[in-house]
Amino acid sequence: MSGQETVAVAMSGGVDSSAVAAMLRSRGYQVVGLTLQLWNQRRLAGQQGMPTEIRGRCCSLDDVYDARAVAKHLGIPYYLVNQEARFEADVVRPFVDEYLAGRTPIPCTLCNNHLKFDALLITARQIGANRIATGHYARNRWDEHRQRWILSRPADRSKDQTYFLFGLTQEQLSHTLFPLGEMEKPVVRQYAEDAGLALAQKPDSQEICFIPGGDYSVFLRAYLDDKAETMPESAGELVTPDGEVLGHHEGIHGFTVGQRKGLRLSSPEPKYVLAIHPDSHRVVVGADEELMSREMRANRLNWISLAGIQSEIRVKVKIRHRHEPAWATLRMSGEDEVTAIFDECQRAITPGQSAVFYDGDDVVGGGWIV
Repeated sequence: MSGQETVAVAMSGGVDSSAVAAMLRSRGYQVVGLTLQLWNQRRLAGQQGMPTEIRGRCCSLDDVYDARAVAKHLGIPYYLVNQEARFEADVVRPFVDEYLAGRTPIPCTLCNNHLKFDALLITARQIGANRIATGHYARNRWDEHRQRWILSRPADRSKDQTYFLFGLTQEQLSHTLFPLGEMEKPVVRQYAEDAGLALAQKPDSQEICFIPGGDYSVFLRAYLDDKAETMPESAGELVTPDGEVLGHHEGIHGFTVGQRKGLRLSSPEPKYVLAIHPDSHRVVVGADEELMSREMRANRLNWISLAGIQSEIRVKVKIRHRHEPAWATLRMSGEDEVTAIFDECQRAITPGQSAVFYDGDDVVGGGWIV
């Protein structure tokens, strides 16, 4: 790689992307900082139970300020790119619609697919950069034998973000640098400290950027009210797998598979959400062991290390961010659908979540659980 190459760094205002900008600049690259303005944090403030003040969040105004300050400290050009309209159309609205349909979406994955790589690459090329660099903990490389770009888990397994990156295309991977892929998080913080970055010890953001406090129901009501839309009527029954009615609920959007709290049922044994049926508005509840299943289906597939599969393959499958990938046999069960049969039962396989397939450290591909 040429030291004269111009690289656009996706600067989120956190320590990781800031360290990347400092790192590439020290290596002689022409670095340009880009921050995506995705969501107006004041838009729903105070509505329908939303907080009146929202600070210190991913992609917040505080983060924009921090990113700009880092760029100034490093002496690199910096641009704020407004993508609020596209973020709402491609991330927020699908999130709302999925919840209203009884599924549990992952907005961070949609954001990566549609904005943090796609939109940033377009902007990068407009300013003369052919590649972008991000602070994600992941690795990518060109595999000569397979003639494909490979996405792999990072050295710091505790920070592995490949689960959220399964939707990246070969084109996107070929133009992306992950400088932190070989580094441990404490080392990154020390690098930022040594580089004189004031945010070296800034805590990592954990919440979804547009949902303060993680209360999805409050956000849904506030968002629909802001759009002058009414909450769809989806009140219904809480039932056992055999159809016995145990109680009633106010809407399927308030539930997710595996949920225990908020069922408001009187029972000698804990009850968990086993399934959500949007057509009948029924929420099926049962014992914890009834959440276990060996079979999973996923569609809207994206393949990375392979162009696709024709027969059964053995992979490890990750069904949520904190899930330890489990061995399964994967086969095509539709034109754009796979079925995974796990060696051992897995708990709470949840429609709307991502399923990511691994061969060792390499990401084979992934899809969305149905």
